[in-house]
Amino acid sequence: MKLFGKCKLYLLALCLFFVYFKPVPHINVFSIGDSTMCNYDIAQLSKDNGGRNYPLRGWMMMMPKFFDKHVLVHNDAVNGKSSKNFRTEGYWKKVIDSVSAGDYVFIQFGPNDMSKDTNRHSDPRTTFRQNLINYITEVQAKGAYPVLFTSVTKRHFDAKGNLKETFGDYVQVPREIAHERNIPLVDLNKLTRELVQRLGPKKSKKLYLFIKPGKFTQLPNGLQDSTHLCAYGAKQFAKLAADDLKQTKLLPLADYIK
Repeated sequence: MKLFGKCKLYLLALCLFFVYFKPVPHINVFSIGDSTMCNYDIAQLSKDNGGRNYPLRGWMMMMPKFFDKHVLVHNDAVNGKSSKNFRTEGYWKKVIDSVSAGDYVFIQFGPNDMSKDTNRHSDPRTTFRQNLINYITEVQAKGAYPVLFTSVTKRHFDAKGNLKETFGDYVQVPREIAHERNIPLVDLNKLTRELVQRLGPKKSKKLYLFIKPGKFTQLPNGLQDSTHLCAYGAKQFAKLAADDLKQTKLLPLADYIK
């Protein structure tokens, strides 16, 4: 009888544990986009540059720092891809085949769609717009949640120190689609423009890939890149994205943003 009583107490405790301490399922976040978003093999880049820590980063590389342990980030953005060739070259199929109900898909395209290369180019008001809508529709068909992102700004200032607008309709169209279809939007172009403008032409260099001559063996003359991000810049841009995502109250994802 004593053994039976202990078993009852054990089962009761077990039931209470599962009632009050239900394990929180993992949330998958997939991201598709271009070189400003993607992962880089830093070990290989550093090896090619004298074994030093090469600073190139995509902002989505830094996003796991802003989620808690319940969020799994799958950064599937690829260098050089547009909304067109991300699909035509087979990258999208691998992503959408992995997406399940309840997952999130972050979508950021635009800069490479501006290319004159016919394999990448799409017109902002026609094919680019339709490409984004197609991604959204296919994500929703899986019972998952699409989130649109406008492209991070380039660091291009005019003679008066004002930041130039370089993307035009390629950032305006995602804003319009998000409004029309009630899709969450992180206007990362606006947020990063505000940060870069606030820092100004000189201080904003610390966000981008500016490398002094002689630091890397493969870059004896250094590098001045106002498009791609260094580790510090990627982290700052990721923080802007995370803070804005939290403000959208996109549940349950927003609950797991630090």
